[in-house]
Amino acid sequence: MRTQVAIIGAGPSGLLLGQLLHKAGIDNIIVERQSGEYVLGRIRAGILEQITTDLLREVGVGERLDAEGTVHHSIELVFAGTRHAIDVHGLTDGKVVTAYGQTELTRDLMQARSAAALPTV
Repeated sequence: MRTQVAIIGAGPSGLLLGQLLHKAGIDNIIVERQSGEYVLGRIRAGILEQITTDLLREVGVGERLDAEGTVHHSIELVFAGTRHAIDVHGLTDGKVVTAYGQTELTRDLMQARSAAALPTV
């Protein structure tokens, strides 16, 4: 098999890179040592910055994100029992963060890759 780019790892970063390269017309293959079921079984949290959600929409995988993600204009951090509010919206010229599980994001990217018949080994 010949390709222009080999991506190591079918996590969210590798899968998103694969979608961006595909959209740009660059052949790519993703090599993952685990099965798809294993990758999707790794339950992890997910907070996405707006630049990431914008990229996901650009590559065509933002539908479930928009329907199921929870937009946050601020977040809270707790230090020594005291809450500290961080105004994300105010500090970033109106941008937000979105809570959307990494597993769901990975599922969306895997499904898009499969629908486009892009190789993952």
